[in-house]
Amino acid sequence: MWFLCVFYHRLLDFRKPEVEALAELFGEDESLQWRLPEHHHNDTPFHFVHLSSEEIAQNIAKRSILVKGMYELWGEGTCYEELRDSIESFPDSRKLPFLASDSTFRISVETFGKALTFDEQRERINSLTYIPFEGKVNLKNADHNFFIMEMDESEENNGLQPILQRRIFFGREVGFADRKLLPTFQLKSRTYLGPTAMDAEMAFLMANQAKAASGRLVYDPFVGTGSILVSAARFGAMTMGADIDIRVVRDGRGPDCNVWSNFKQYGLATPVALLRMDNNLPPWRSGLKELFDAIICDPPYGVRAGGRKSGGRKILRGTVDPYTVPEDKRTDHIPSTGAYSLVECVHDLLHLAARMLVMKGRLVFFFPVLRDENGSEVKFPEHPCFKLVAVSEQILSSRYSRVLLTMVKVEPYSEEVKEAARLMHVEFRENHLKWLEEGNIHSSVFKPSQIHADSKSFKDPKPKYRGKYV
Repeated sequence: MWFLCVFYHRLLDFRKPEVEALAELFGEDESLQWRLPEHHHNDTPFHFVHLSSEEIAQNIAKRSILVKGMYELWGEGTCYEELRDSIESFPDSRKLPFLASDSTFRISVETFGKALTFDEQRERINSLTYIPFEGKVNLKNADHNFFIMEMDESEENNGLQPILQRRIFFGREVGFADRKLLPTFQLKSRTYLGPTAMDAEMAFLMANQAKAASGRLVYDPFVGTGSILVSAARFGAMTMGADIDIRVVRDGRGPDCNVWSNFKQYGLATPVALLRMDNNLPPWRSGLKELFDAIICDPPYGVRAGGRKSGGRKILRGTVDPYTVPEDKRTDHIPSTGAYSLVECVHDLLHLAARMLVMKGRLVFFFPVLRDENGSEVKFPEHPCFKLVAVSEQILSSRYSRVLLTMVKVEPYSEEVKEAARLMHVEFRENHLKWLEEGNIHSSVFKPSQIHADSKSFKDPKPKYRGKYV
């Protein structure tokens, strides 16, 4: 069945991957088919998607962060005359059950790229008298909700690239989004926050990409204040986290302001465990593997915070020998740490996921992209155990963006795989940009571009329409 999927006009690269992950979670067997309405650009909020049942469409819309609604399309056209012909040609067997006298209905008008007065909306609703509604109108709690959705043909249509003709849709609402979720979990009301806390909207998107759900165990090896795990717990998943900073996972800012209090604030199940752990020297016992259903994280890549690993600078350089902490000082001891480059961090993350994820488990993490003047192609990390299924880019400036990578484990972990992964890591490290190996892109991101204002070769990196810069 084809459904009209209407998106919120933001985070454009994240929209389809989220729907595809949720479709798989709710039982869609085959990869989704998409198509655009006639004369529409790919950035349009209107997309057609093929799903096997109305129940799956309803579940996707209810849980998705970026889907505004799912609709059974009854008709479409470039004008209201075409719309009438299209609605009248829609099979009566699919229309009449929702027009019966024992049901209530409501018709709403939605626009994109334009605004309509109340009189204009009423005029459009009154033009649908040819549809044989027999039930009563109920504006508050109708049995069936119908929508007229109109997109303007003006070149100033809310920042999108100009379309050749306007398009008008009419359909029955199958499912709608719960937008109360984001105001409830917004960071400004969170009990315990840190400088790298993940925005609530993005955290829920990551949880959806990882297919977090009841009965699944989700792990964050860079847990921080737990903002990603909070979103996974909201969807019913069991959670577990680790961080190298013992002060974050154990103490926080007191007994009522710590990672645990963030879960209690929303009445969510607390994590199975929070560990003080170095991802570079993991404590997992030999033979332990395939423990987690998903790993979701935002690795430290040097913009807001740099990565750290155990050892300290002098120990890592070999200046001093490793030491043993006396028993009477272990309780309050804070281990020394040294710099942890992003290349090494990503390699350890992939190794952890290859070993500890179940088959078909998902690894979802952010990876930074710094664009050079030559516009060279970005090379993402690879691993023989994983298949890259989604790449979603969030552009933060003209030079810097971060990419959400979603990988699925398709091969079991073995010593042969470990060696193949090591060789792939060496190639990745050698071929990548120098800033990545150094693990500190802060200065590159915030360094002013040295471009002459009168240069004829300079082009505005942002397009005239509102694309990924939303």
